[in-house]
Amino acid sequence: MGSGPLKSEETREDGFSLLELMVVVVIMSILALVIVPRIIDRPDQARAARVKADIATLESAINLYKLDNLRFPTTEQGLKALVNAPVTEPVPVNFASGGYIDRLPADPWGAEYQYLSPGVHGDFDIFTFGADGVTGGDGVNADIGSWTGG
Repeated sequence: MGSGPLKSEETREDGFSLLELMVVVVIMSILALVIVPRIIDRPDQARAARVKADIATLESAINLYKLDNLRFPTTEQGLKALVNAPVTEPVPVNFASGGYIDRLPADPWGAEYQYLSPGVHGDFDIFTFGADGVTGGDGVNADIGSWTGG
């Protein structure tokens, strides 16, 4: 009944064995393979969500413009007609003081949103060409427009 530690415990070294470290590294690698692709894809999803929100805001402003002026802005007047009263024909007769939107947003890639009236897909089209800035494409380069839905 001694008060000291057992002899076998005295020779034991504290720390992790190589096998334990390898198991931890393998588990962390598996977690990284599962989690990292999901995190990397998030910025592209956020940009697409922002585009859809911007387009919804612009659509609402254009519909208010039509309520006041009985017509949509022309393609030539563009989305700028939502901020400042157009001076080209047809000049709006009942333009809201202060406009219909404070400022025009740029798309997440820094380009202006495109506008067509009449549109190819409806009374008007609002769209962005995506990351590549040219028509067509897939993934982040895909065009996103008012016709693509939410």
